[in-house]
Amino acid sequence: MIRSGSLLRGFSRAAAPKCRETRCFSVEAASHTSNKTQVYISRSHDPLLNLSVEHRLLQNTPPESTILILYVNSPCVVFGRNQNPWLELNLRRLAQIAHQPGEIGWVDSAVKLVRRRSGGGTVFHDHGNVNFSVICPPQAFDRDKHAEMVVRALKSLGRPRTSVNKRHDIVIDVDSSGAQETSTFKISGSAYKLTRLRSLHHGTCLLRSPNLSNISGMLRSPAEPFIKARGVDSVRSPVRNVDLDNDVFKEAVVREFGKMYGSFDIQTEFGAGALEDQKIASGYDELKSRDWIYGQTPRFSFATHAFDEDPRPRPKLSFDHKLHLEARQGIIEKFHIQGQQNIDTERLVRPLLHDIHDWESHLSEAGLSGADAAKIGPWMNHVLGTAFTQISSPATF
Repeated sequence: MIRSGSLLRGFSRAAAPKCRETRCFSVEAASHTSNKTQVYISRSHDPLLNLSVEHRLLQNTPPESTILILYVNSPCVVFGRNQNPWLELNLRRLAQIAHQPGEIGWVDSAVKLVRRRSGGGTVFHDHGNVNFSVICPPQAFDRDKHAEMVVRALKSLGRPRTSVNKRHDIVIDVDSSGAQETSTFKISGSAYKLTRLRSLHHGTCLLRSPNLSNISGMLRSPAEPFIKARGVDSVRSPVRNVDLDNDVFKEAVVREFGKMYGSFDIQTEFGAGALEDQKIASGYDELKSRDWIYGQTPRFSFATHAFDEDPRPRPKLSFDHKLHLEARQGIIEKFHIQGQQNIDTERLVRPLLHDIHDWESHLSEAGLSGADAAKIGPWMNHVLGTAFTQISSPATF
């Protein structure tokens, strides 16, 4: 293979295993049975591209090979394959960031909404964190194995108090100033995808994210008290940056990967040119589609009153109507407002939830009185985030 220049600025050839490198990304080379150990560094900040390349490598690399992928995404909220965006995210907040960033103190670019193909909870990515992904044979898979690899990289960079906890998250212990106490912060979560021939573990390490103070506002849905859902709930944890340069962190992870698996058969970069591969392009188009972002949502119920088996108190509302809807894969299957007999339920149950742009007009057209629609509609717009879901393709910001 052709030997090319250093992948990362300041990359020390002496510090890494001897490797054979390709000059450019090639699915054909990645799938060749002789290439047992492969390393890929993304030049792109597009989360859809990075996840699509990752998925292609999961599908096509040799069954006995081990792959490392490192990438940095532009600001985005990435939620799990089986999660509910109306439950996990404050969609109205994402719309505010897109349209009125200065008014809410947001200085970064607009936030993309991305549903990944793996499980796990909801996470925030920006230019201040690095995503690591390891693909390996199922028999070699262990939920802590490669998280421990990242911990060793962090310790080599002067972060000795990092570790992997029982939830398979990477955490750091920090002494509280002025007190004899130690606090533990999450610096990286993990998500997984297991197939018959391959296994995938990926995570996000917080290094110098400028947006930590905004994360909780994005990941707290105003609809949460009203939703009962199937799928995976996110577990919230206090987070913290570890204050490291992205490239320095990448180099350390590559070194530790080399210590585990020896010399690299492929070590290269990829960028937008990867979309020349038809299957990567197809995967990219799927990830940005509304059918994928919203339509993959498992069945859930939304009700203004408490569910019988879940007597948690609901926030006090400005209207007395009890309403209940059920949706599956984004399609509204049931909708009922107590005491309203003249509503056209056919009109209410046919639409896709994410295609309703204004609930006030939608309820009025279904027969609800103007006064009642004016009370209920704006509230539903707020909690269900129609200011964001009405955008033709949120993933294209």
